[in-house]
Amino acid sequence: MIQKVEGIVIRTTDYGETNKILTIYTREFGKVPVMARGAKRPKSRFAASSQLFIQGVFVYQQSKGIGTLTTADIIDSFRGIRSDLMLTAYSAYIVELLDKLTEDREKSPYLYELLYQVLHHINEGVDAEVLVRLVETKLLSLTGSPPILHECARCQSVEEPFQFSIRYAGALCRRCLHEDSYHLRVSPQTMKLLRLFQQLNPTRIGSITLKEQTKRELKEALTMYYQEYVGVYAKSKRFLDQMEKMNQASVDTE
Repeated sequence: MIQKVEGIVIRTTDYGETNKILTIYTREFGKVPVMARGAKRPKSRFAASSQLFIQGVFVYQQSKGIGTLTTADIIDSFRGIRSDLMLTAYSAYIVELLDKLTEDREKSPYLYELLYQVLHHINEGVDAEVLVRLVETKLLSLTGSPPILHECARCQSVEEPFQFSIRYAGALCRRCLHEDSYHLRVSPQTMKLLRLFQQLNPTRIGSITLKEQTKRELKEALTMYYQEYVGVYAKSKRFLDQMEKMNQASVDTE
């Protein structure tokens, strides 16, 4: 059966001397693996389209097992991302996290739109670190353990300000703070951003400028939450953390 899909390459795996297996997140079918025969050859017709982050229209022959790519037309190569190592690191973490948290052929136009919009905005110069936090927050809905952010996770009070509790999986009001002596002290702005990220329509992503302290609070809260409730290991996150440290060190020495 011939299938034609719009999708974004989120993983590539070498197969043999000349072939690649592409994992494509598609609008029509969710995550789909296909074989790109000869893609590793420099003059292959799939050489350009079988790279990470490529958005395109892919046609493949679907059999009982993995599909075989027949044609691929590039829509967007996200050149700005691919030409910047830091942006590549952020984007690689995003696509790996999506890959880890989704199963093959689970259709979700919403996730496809989220992936496209985030890569597009990173490519256009929007703060990639902030967009990573947005994706991390949204993908928690796939884990079955999203944080409770609109009310106190312990007593259901809606009275702000809230702090962030790993133990209670979300917001904690002032009256309940004593129940978790290890709660994270975060600003009201950080809690509001987490709620915004959880609810924001991907098509309404815009430019967001945050203080460095707010960025640190978001990263700490989400990193600890993933460690406690998700347990997904992304190889690209270690590389991203190293890149961020190097980038921060270079800024501090200027």
